Amino acid sequence: MPDQTQIATQQSAPPVAAMKMRKADAATQARIAEVSTLIARVGRRNQLLVKVTTEDGLVGWGESGLSGREKSVAATVDHYAGFLVGQDSRNISRIWQESYRSQYFEGGRVLTAAISAIDIALYDLLGKRLEVPVYQLLGGKQRDVIPTFGTTMGNTKEQQLKDVALLVEQGWTCIRTYPGSFDDGDVFDPRATLSQTAEELMAIRAEFGNRICLGVDMHHRYTVAETADFCAMMPKGTLNFIEEPIRSETPEAYAALRKMTDIPFAVGEEFASKWEAARFLDAGMTQYMRLDVSNIGGFTEAMKVAAMSERHYVDVMPHNPLGPVCTAASVHMSAAVPNFSWLETRQTAVEKLGYHDASLFPKQIEMKGPVYLLPEAPGLGVEVNEDALRKQKPEHVEGPHLKRPDGSVTNW
Repeated sequence: MPDQTQIATQQSAPPVAAMKMRKADAATQARIAEVSTLIARVGRRNQLLVKVTTEDGLVGWGESGLSGREKSVAATVDHYAGFLVGQDSRNISRIWQESYRSQYFEGGRVLTAAISAIDIALYDLLGKRLEVPVYQLLGGKQRDVIPTFGTTMGNTKEQQLKDVALLVEQGWTCIRTYPGSFDDGDVFDPRATLSQTAEELMAIRAEFGNRICLGVDMHHRYTVAETADFCAMMPKGTLNFIEEPIRSETPEAYAALRKMTDIPFAVGEEFASKWEAARFLDAGMTQYMRLDVSNIGGFTEAMKVAAMSERHYVDVMPHNPLGPVCTAASVHMSAAVPNFSWLETRQTAVEKLGYHDASLFPKQIEMKGPVYLLPEAPGLGVEVNEDALRKQKPEHVEGPHLKRPDGSVTNW
């Protein structure tokens, strides 16, 4: 015989038909009603945000990472909107697959930058709908705060030392520099920068010893031979990592370079899929995975690449050069993966970029010294002042068209 508690429970349970109706109502409310783009000038760059609105008026925000080619990404988002409207916004992984596989020519950085922004916005939506932060949707937090590395772009050795001193004073233990004369007009002489950069890095190491992790971002401007020469200039132990020294289209070139130096590589911000990342991981050609959640395919793809990296005992060191939405997405991802080193931040006292304008983004991920604090708010934890952003007219942006001293074109 059932006891009184069981009888009461059975009597209070809603009929099957009512439960089905509630589920149907929830699915209707979660349907995508609109997908739109917003390109705005924020600080020294344009930012491309994607806004996804559902039938019940809930809004999610995402950000694309393909800086300087925002119009191309926005046009792709408009294409995707044609089949996304009406879909259940909660089916995030399925939407990712349909977006990636719905054309004959799969992938590519423009497509995955668009998919990234949509994917991030869908996670923001789902977090808000379930009233949990996004990292809870990714498996929960692995850490309580998110350590970052700071960047100095000083053009002289003296400025580099001054910037590093300020960063160290404020708590940073991992610091990245750029090659000497990084922004020296539109002429870039790789050989001339190598010796200056080597001198700067040796001076930093001599001044601050082994208490900091020291890296340099070569911005894929060099050849295999030039990079090998540069690494040979470095006394052993000077550099803890060298980032993106050459372009990544040819993994075999990285394989050749890997044999010429024992300095760890940090590679991956150019990757637009798990397939690109896999080739480097499987061949041991990166020791830090520099994936970019706003380029590689959003949370859906980034978490897969992080898992692949874990298999190879490689920590992720996420690329994060954009605004508050990208930063928030990067923080949530960084919280949820076990294999993590540092997250890039461009919000230090030595960089005045203006990407995180509080008047445009009234609520952002909070920073305390060299770490980001994990938000407890639902979704990404970012508020967007859409009216104010729409008044920030984008400017025409064209990356530097660099030339070598002989007039030939080289990489930015």
